[in-house]
Amino acid sequence: MRKKSPQVTYDAISLLQQGYSYSQVAKRLSMSTSMVHKIKKAHLPGLSGARAGRPASLSEQDKRQMVRQITSGKFDTATEVHKDLMEHQQELPSVKTVRRALRSSGLKAAAKVKKPALRHRHRRARLEFAHKYKEWTIDDWKRVIWSDETKINCWGSDGRLWCWKKPGSGLQPHHVQSTVKHGGGSIMIWGCMTSLGPGSMAKIDGGLDAELYCKILDEDLLDTISNYGLDKSEIIFQHDNDPKHTAKKTKKWLEKQEMQVLDWPPQSPDLNPIEHLWDNLKRRLAGYENHPTATWQLWERVEAEWTKIGEEECMRLIESMPRRIAAVLKAKGGPTKY
Repeated sequence: MRKKSPQVTYDAISLLQQGYSYSQVAKRLSMSTSMVHKIKKAHLPGLSGARAGRPASLSEQDKRQMVRQITSGKFDTATEVHKDLMEHQQELPSVKTVRRALRSSGLKAAAKVKKPALRHRHRRARLEFAHKYKEWTIDDWKRVIWSDETKINCWGSDGRLWCWKKPGSGLQPHHVQSTVKHGGGSIMIWGCMTSLGPGSMAKIDGGLDAELYCKILDEDLLDTISNYGLDKSEIIFQHDNDPKHTAKKTKKWLEKQEMQVLDWPPQSPDLNPIEHLWDNLKRRLAGYENHPTATWQLWERVEAEWTKIGEEECMRLIESMPRRIAAVLKAKGGPTKY
């Protein structure tokens, strides 16, 4: 007689406890019904017969394995888990059963968050940055002037919007995301943020090169410093590693101004609090009842909403910097929730 392994015995006990019959357990584990009967007699003498009704198509062992496959990143979807089950299991559950099992285990479906692709060198640079500035206080971060460019569309987000509707019901106006040919136009803007409030903002017409970027810095960055009465020798300027930011002409301008520049890791929008200021601005623009009919009208709205941003909102974002740094350290340079 073939000797049964401890794992087979454990699996048989688990299936019997879930109400599977001797024949079902035998079929699943490729053993004889008499062997199943002996296991039951030896380990579950007080267990009553199989329960009434259809037995569960997934054992507790199956569920634990599915959760491990999802949480480890081996699979992303219930369909992938189901496909794996098809290769290893004779009595198959449906994809819906797999989804229910994952939900009952505390998991829920969610859209993947879009984050910049991080290579090993990016993670290393982000981790070095986080270690370098982990001792900085909020007062240290208040010295930084944060800057960035962003695109704003006349007709809202480039991404997908979601809504709830009853199955089979017709489309209502609030179910539709209106579109126009060529997107209705957009504008590119440069802006900056300080601990005292938002700085100057510039509309970028055409492409942005190093020459135009230096002109923006010469006008809008210096105006921001002047308007808030900041000491240029005390501030730290932040911008990312875009080629126009690292161009020789830009570096020469910054050196001429004797302005300290924050060394910035690549692929790190999650470390820049002005990214959240852009999100807040775009939400305010989305609150208008009617879409702008032209880019000039969109620019008017942007200017109007930008002036409504206060010191408290900017300060709240800057105060998040120690938490952002801690998140990068915890992720070992990987992506964070920010």
